[in-house]
Amino acid sequence: MTHVTVPARAAWSAVVRAGGTLTVTDLHGNQAVDFLVYDAADTAVRYSAPDTIQAQGNIFLTTGSVLMSNEHTPLMTVVEDEVGRHDTVGGACSKESNTLRYGHHTWSQHACVDNFLAEGARHGLGKRDLVSNINWYMNVPVEKDGTLGIVDGISAPGLRLTLRAERDVIVLVSNCPQTNNPCNGFEPTAVAMTIGESA
Repeated sequence: MTHVTVPARAAWSAVVRAGGTLTVTDLHGNQAVDFLVYDAADTAVRYSAPDTIQAQGNIFLTTGSVLMSNEHTPLMTVVEDEVGRHDTVGGACSKESNTLRYGHHTWSQHACVDNFLAEGARHGLGKRDLVSNINWYMNVPVEKDGTLGIVDGISAPGLRLTLRAERDVIVLVSNCPQTNNPCNGFEPTAVAMTIGESA
């Protein structure tokens, strides 16, 4: 078993072998964890939000959700979830989105896209490999008219979720540094990653 604490605003990645598990623990509560997953043997096969949403008929992820690839094959499955709802549509913060949403003064702020690019480079991944991501613990309700917003989280200190790898996968994590909306309670905090080996 491998256990790592990912500091606030930091990136992290790992290979999770088929049958192994990854547990993501929200140590202090209300911390968004941006997440991407790739087939470790062929990174052109990667998480697909449209395939995942279509396969489960729901935009929110929880226990039983299967993270599907762009080839409509399973990458990971959520096998335990103590929160009950996670986002697939809010995307990752970037210098561009921060500037658009919150003003040009935010241009220099560190963002999830920066974390994904820095950590992804360790696995040969670049900007063209970034796709729509999952936001564990981020609360993005969608109204009947399609309006969505990033609001206060529904997680709490110590809550966790566990994923099972359906094949060898590379996971990329940005422990979201956002401070302009309530996805982190305006104060990013550390999270924990625990990898369990296959039985």
